[in-house]
Amino acid sequence: MFRTRRLRKSENIRRLVRETKLSVDDLIYPLFIEEGENIEKEIVSMPGIKRFSLDRISKELDEVVSLNIPAVLLFGIPSEKDDEGTETWSDQGIIQKAVRFIKMNYPKLYVITDVCFCEYTSHGHCGILHDNDVDNDATLVNIAKQSISHAKAGADMIAPSGMMDGTIAMVREALDNSGFSNLPIMAYSVKYASAFYGPFRDAADSAPSFGDRKTYQMDAANRDEAMRKATFDDEEGADILMVKPALSYLDIIRDLKNNFDRPIACYNVSGEYAMIKAAGQKGWIDEERVMMESLLSMKRAGADIIITYFAKDVAKVLNK
Repeated sequence: MFRTRRLRKSENIRRLVRETKLSVDDLIYPLFIEEGENIEKEIVSMPGIKRFSLDRISKELDEVVSLNIPAVLLFGIPSEKDDEGTETWSDQGIIQKAVRFIKMNYPKLYVITDVCFCEYTSHGHCGILHDNDVDNDATLVNIAKQSISHAKAGADMIAPSGMMDGTIAMVREALDNSGFSNLPIMAYSVKYASAFYGPFRDAADSAPSFGDRKTYQMDAANRDEAMRKATFDDEEGADILMVKPALSYLDIIRDLKNNFDRPIACYNVSGEYAMIKAAGQKGWIDEERVMMESLLSMKRAGADIIITYFAKDVAKVLNK
């Protein structure tokens, strides 16, 4: 009789036959950077995660570098907002200043910028509004301007997250025509209109002032549509395809892994993080083990890259 338990008898044999492994090399750490001075503000719904002004962020970046986390994903919180989010393409915008600061002081850290408008618009939606809905094509023009501005500031990768149709083609053309043909794009290819984003809206002051984002983010019930959307981004020139959120969409991560010859990323979003943190603080779960198990499930599903607020915690476990 073949006994599968023979290869589970000790930790060493389990290590030898382990099929999926999680590494610090897989991780991207999101950072929230706020316009202003002397800001280091914990986000109540995301224990351990803070908003920083640039004059207070060095300690956080020192820790990221010391843990050998390879990349950060930047989100900006501006001091002023307007209907179009014009601060997103200002040379003196918070993201542009943050990119220059990080590249000057932490040159080996890989800097990815989120390209969107919800944090910058007075209405909290991801683009220009016409008749209380986001105008797809008018927004594309501003996405291109924002992307070029981030590239000029020194970003290593652009990550457009607004789910406007045609975004990747527009950004790729804009970057190529501006001398940034070697700058890669990580596409938020499959981004669902998810309830798991709740704490992020506290973190980035990005909740819509009316309605929701269901006209441009995907319906949680749809699987085939995810393949169509990822196919468009692949054909338009995305270098990395992303699924967001991660835990409730592991089947979608696997679908993309099976069908596209590109790196697949997933975003372990704020709600997923907050649930584990809250239950861990209550003593209801072993927080460290559940954290590692949940991220391992994303790797097992096919993710090559995991964007996660757990990045520092995971790195500390892996570096033990």
